[in-house]
Amino acid sequence: MNRENKKRLFDGEKACNKDFICKVCGRPVSAEGAGSRHRNHCPNCLASQHLDVEPGDRAADCGGVMEPIAVWVRKNGEWAIIHRCKICGALSSNRVAADDNPIKLISIAMKPVAMPPFPLDMDKLEAMTRLMGGEIKFF
Repeated sequence: MNRENKKRLFDGEKACNKDFICKVCGRPVSAEGAGSRHRNHCPNCLASQHLDVEPGDRAADCGGVMEPIAVWVRKNGEWAIIHRCKICGALSSNRVAADDNPIKLISIAMKPVAMPPFPLDMDKLEAMTRLMGGEIKFF
């Protein structure tokens, strides 16, 4: 189901605008400041709770903590957070809120670069860079 169909389907649903206490960092989270009608994650640690099967339906039985594992950029340029449930492994995508912690967002975005899932051999990287016609510049 694409975003437009989801929007039509859930437009009648009540917005997720209730204040809550973050289950991870314990901070009080207000619906104010999100920049939208929906507050679905903590702006400090970016964690969420597994409540929905479809946005706004509150049909998930799990209730587990949804940890932020990645960010991605939608085709309109808007950033979104990928959350994974620590209990059932469900994945969801939630748009970044206006008051989200920018340092936490950048650290999640940089994690694959800072800790790649394979060893980095500088000699091989230099050789490959030269083969592709590039220059190696170290600061």
